Amino acid sequence: MDAALARAFEETWPAAEYADAGGFRVGQGLGAGGRVSSACAVGAWAPKDIAAAEAIHQDWNQQPMFRVLDDDTTLIAALTAAGYRRDTPTAIMQAPVSALTGQPIPPLTTFAVWPPLAIQRDIWAAGGIIPARQAVMDRVTGPKTAILGRIDDRGAGAAFAAWCGAVTMVHAVEVLPQFRRRGLAGWMMRQVALWAQEQGATRIGLAVSRANAGARAAYDRLGFVEAAGYAYYAKNL
Repeated sequence: MDAALARAFEETWPAAEYADAGGFRVGQGLGAGGRVSSACAVGAWAPKDIAAAEAIHQDWNQQPMFRVLDDDTTLIAALTAAGYRRDTPTAIMQAPVSALTGQPIPPLTTFAVWPPLAIQRDIWAAGGIIPARQAVMDRVTGPKTAILGRIDDRGAGAAFAAWCGAVTMVHAVEVLPQFRRRGLAGWMMRQVALWAQEQGATRIGLAVSRANAGARAAYDRLGFVEAAGYAYYAKNL
């Protein structure tokens, strides 16, 4: 994962607070999930830093958790030896903005708005993107937008996108169950691309669980390719 994509990945989905423990940076997520409630390596680390990161998690009443790139075999080995278990393998994918802007979107199918409409917040909540996770979107300080997807004259999907330099990252893509497998997520991603193009971005990035085969196949069809992978390493204390 190159530096621009890595920066966008972090800055467009920020924790409420950060604290450093040697070579690790720990995020305080306030119940918003592992992405913002985990520690990640930001420099050279020593084994004692793992315990220091655990202490920060405990002070914040969070489960000790690290987010580790798949190729960081040294850290994976250290965490495994310390009793951490691997969870939620995830792929980071990217595509050129230009690959998604060539096909016209059907009228009244997608809109880019900010702040999110009540229907978008309801769609997110129905898919498990609870208010604590929606609060992460509100913390983003740079340009951002909420995508509304419509089918049969009603709100059916929602997504969040934020700009960081050459990269626009997409998060919280959700389509109501009764409207899935009708291509709406693809049109929403094309709307993201149009918005990203207006911001001057040249790439779109996103993270998708490796277990979500349907979403992964949809992104493959849209021209996304894998740039990196990571997993969480968690421990009960």
